[in-house]
Amino acid sequence: MEIERRLAERVRTFRKAKGWSQEELADQAGLHRTFISQVERAAKRTTIRSVERIAKALGVSFGQLLD
Repeated sequence: MEIERRLAERVRTFRKAKGWSQEELADQAGLHRTFISQVERAAKRTTIRSVERIAKALGVSFGQLLD
């Protein structure tokens, strides 16, 4: 569960730095807002493809989300 918590924290940090709502991030990544909410709460495991979509939307590398 450690990696899910780390991902949740990093997604939230990068999203807030852009001043985006969860809905805006979801729109930019082509994902559903509730999915982003679940990721940020570490309540949902996600695929590598979804993490890549989130990273691209945020303008960061895949590795930065897990660093």
